[in-house]
Amino acid sequence: MAFGQPAGPPASGRQVQELLSLLQEAGYSDFRHARGPMRFTQRQAAGKFTRHEVEGFIEQLQNGEPDGSPVEPPEPDRVTTRTSAVEKVLQTVSNGELAAELRRRGWTVSEP
Repeated sequence: MAFGQPAGPPASGRQVQELLSLLQEAGYSDFRHARGPMRFTQRQAAGKFTRHEVEGFIEQLQNGEPDGSPVEPPEPDRVTTRTSAVEKVLQTVSNGELAAELRRRGWTVSEP
């Protein structure tokens, strides 16, 4: 079996649609949106599942407990307002220092 390939026959379109509808009922827009909470792999986040995998996820959603806790989508405000470590560091850098670094890297910088 090649790296990243599923181990088993692919899920039917009907099974994948059923899983998607259950995810949407739980508040997720698609497989990618549910990737973290459902612990999907990249392949699964793209909507590609084996029969065994999709049956397991359908069962989890029908029981409401993917990992022992209720299936709840992340709060939109917390997702959009999260500040990365890089953004925090950049907030401490002055505009002049940032402009000088960008020029050093070959960028053109103009003031508003």
